[in-house]
Amino acid sequence: MTTISARPEASALLDRFRDVRSRTDRLTRDLGPEDQTPQSMTAASPVKWHRAHTTWFFEEFVLGTDPGYRPRDPAFRYLFNSYYEAIGERHPRSARGQVTRPGVAEVAAYREDVEQQVADRVAAGTLDEEALALVELGCHHEEQHQELLLTDLKHLLSGNVLQPAYVERPLDPDPTAGPGPLRWTHVPGGLTHVGAGEEGFTFDNERPRHRVWLEDVEVGCRQVTNAEWQDFIADGAYERPDLWLSDGWAAVQSEGWRAPGYWRHDEDEGWTTFTLSGRRPVVATEPVCHISFFEADAFARWAGHRLPTEHEWEAHASSGQAALGGLLDPSRCHPGVAREVSLGDVWEWTASAYLPYPGFETAPGAVGEYNGKFMNDQHVLRGASAVTPPDHPRVTYRNFFPADSRWVFAGLRLAR
Repeated sequence: MTTISARPEASALLDRFRDVRSRTDRLTRDLGPEDQTPQSMTAASPVKWHRAHTTWFFEEFVLGTDPGYRPRDPAFRYLFNSYYEAIGERHPRSARGQVTRPGVAEVAAYREDVEQQVADRVAAGTLDEEALALVELGCHHEEQHQELLLTDLKHLLSGNVLQPAYVERPLDPDPTAGPGPLRWTHVPGGLTHVGAGEEGFTFDNERPRHRVWLEDVEVGCRQVTNAEWQDFIADGAYERPDLWLSDGWAAVQSEGWRAPGYWRHDEDEGWTTFTLSGRRPVVATEPVCHISFFEADAFARWAGHRLPTEHEWEAHASSGQAALGGLLDPSRCHPGVAREVSLGDVWEWTASAYLPYPGFETAPGAVGEYNGKFMNDQHVLRGASAVTPPDHPRVTYRNFFPADSRWVFAGLRLAR
């Protein structure tokens, strides 16, 4: 392996690049080809594809800017492009699980090759400022895929009748006390600023920072718990059309929703849920997880409250309560007991549609397709989850998914 001493200004980026790449390898090192190749649904991708796609991103947008660069395999540009129309044709998303070749070993060699070439260029100082910015973007992009990789893997393993574990861990002890009654934080109304400033890395959809007007609002100090969701179920909420948006009620009827994703009720065992450590009893004090926007909205209405807008959520999270909930711990990969935190454990649905901020501009070229093209028919989630890499979240971060998405590690926080 080639070793080059990095210049001081490049060393921090080089360290981050290597840390991010090695985390992906740690998360997947115990998964064989049988785990890495299948695809459980169109919205989810195989583990192997995530590993290859994140590598393709660096190859395409960093190495590919060099006119003398020759790709490791030209077919990878077709197989592992996700949605970048400007790059050219790509393999159908719904058929990613059919790509049995290249195999897991070849993808690992592809990762190592591209990683070394990028590291050498960063260390040697041969990349210009634009290319270095793309290396940084690629690191954040790979962290997004680390979370997606675990989210998609959970969906895949849940469909296995053996209910296998990705990570073995002991059962959590039953907490002697729950999080207590819900407390509220007052967020004063008036003119405020939301969105990211110019300092540090942010995605384009977090910018520009701009003014918004808020009315006075109270936001819950913690997320809704499994115990509270069980009360929602027990009250027959999944059979009450008056609580649901029209499309939400249609989804309840067509999909047969009667509980959060992965939950199952057994006469002897009660409520259980599938986790990345196999099927476990539902822990009443944990934040509810794997619910759609429709379910979050219905619960808020049932509780006599509502979901916060993303601007209310950000104002609350920025108001001084800086405690973090659970983020990615590879030995756990599951939310902890609900606490009064600003973000972590589960993503939180907001009442806001995913739309551009005033003055939003997409970057030129294919990289401009990263976020802006998805600003329709999606809802904003804020915060972070138990499978979000620890250095990834921030209060301005805007996640987004369609309203019926349930395989995401998503819950809710109330407002009134």
